[in-house]
Amino acid sequence: MTRERSRRWLRRRERNALMAAAVVTVLSLTAGGCVVVHGEREVLPAATPAEAAKALEQFTSAYNRADKAYDTSLDADYTTGPLGDIDAARLTAGHADNPGGNPEHAPLELSDAKYTIPKKAGWPRWFVADTKSNKSTSARWLLVFLRHDLDEPWQVAYLTLVEPSDVPQFKKDADGFAEAVPADSPDLAARPADLSKSYTDYLRSGGTSFADGTHTSVWRAQREKNAKKPGLVTQYIDEPATAGDYAPLALRTADGGALVFFASRHYRKQTAAAGATVPTPNRAVLALTKGEIKQSLLMEFVSNEVALDPKKGSGAGQVDVLGRVQGLTSAQGS
Repeated sequence: MTRERSRRWLRRRERNALMAAAVVTVLSLTAGGCVVVHGEREVLPAATPAEAAKALEQFTSAYNRADKAYDTSLDADYTTGPLGDIDAARLTAGHADNPGGNPEHAPLELSDAKYTIPKKAGWPRWFVADTKSNKSTSARWLLVFLRHDLDEPWQVAYLTLVEPSDVPQFKKDADGFAEAVPADSPDLAARPADLSKSYTDYLRSGGTSFADGTHTSVWRAQREKNAKKPGLVTQYIDEPATAGDYAPLALRTADGGALVFFASRHYRKQTAAAGATVPTPNRAVLALTKGEIKQSLLMEFVSNEVALDPKKGSGAGQVDVLGRVQGLTSAQGS
């Protein structure tokens, strides 16, 4: 079966599923004297487990082709949002250094996949794949697959690494499907819609909204230390990222809280004192740098995080950032 025929076949399957759900709605509502159906409002699983497994297979295959060739076009259809930015920049830098391809390519292998598929109405639809990877030792790879239409391929918007013991239990219905938490949900310590801004505010000013850890208190301490190096001033600017495919996505946990995936942007500017120079960046950074580095270098990073957002009123009420994957996306010398 060709790729296009396979896509048409999958689209027919999903349309049939939607039609079947609509028929069930009509039959149930007819008994009450109402036959108005709005299919886009029906709460349906985002995908079947088989479709989720196929999406993971397609992403892995595309990722490996792109990594081997250092060619952003080979997996552009399968990444989006923060991961899309990070991956495209990585491949661009790699191609600049090795235009013939990646001499150290080792295929990514994702195994032991566990799928958490929420039921929800409307678009976008999304699900989470919790996998083991040959690129890390113990950490699990959490990939969030997203799409806005039946005609689109599934794309990975978020990729974070989390220790197995930190992956929470999710609330699931009798059919094994999870619950998507609305971005404006008021029953959590922090609304998912506000989490990116709350996080960037915390990085700038501190506070008690987030639990101490590698991606919160430890990171802030590292940045403060780096800012005080003799002859070099390092400034940080942190900005939330919430539009489009950078929007937060949340799953209800068994304890009433939520596991939230969110994104942010971070800028780091290094400025050398008179008579000094900015440390020479590595080849990957230089490949993404515009302008000449004379006295300063401004670097932009995109980051995607995953956090446990507790139920409002429970415990200390602090958000716990479990994992963060960050990548340089551009730089400017001056």
